[in-house]
Amino acid sequence: MARRCEITGKAVLSGNNVSHANNKTRRRFLPNLQVTSLLSDVLGHSVRLRLSTRAIRTVEHNGGIDAFLLGTANTKLTPEGLVLKRRITRAQAKRAGSAAA
Repeated sequence: MARRCEITGKAVLSGNNVSHANNKTRRRFLPNLQVTSLLSDVLGHSVRLRLSTRAIRTVEHNGGIDAFLLGTANTKLTPEGLVLKRRITRAQAKRAGSAAA
């Protein structure tokens, strides 16, 4: 499993540990990933995602996973985020079509 946020794509960064003597050794900066369940109103069930804590805060700030994905450009989403966005738009269109009939 990759250490990558499933919505924002935030991943591992690399850099240096710098000692007092200015010795440099490589190190990794890992994102703070959490497995979380977000309730999708359109799909009618919760969706389990591995998100960074910053992505969780952003999703909550935007009013939930549905509003976040529909309001975000496709170029800013990861492939997993695009798949979920397509599922949400299909379910929304299906719900709107059945309500109109």
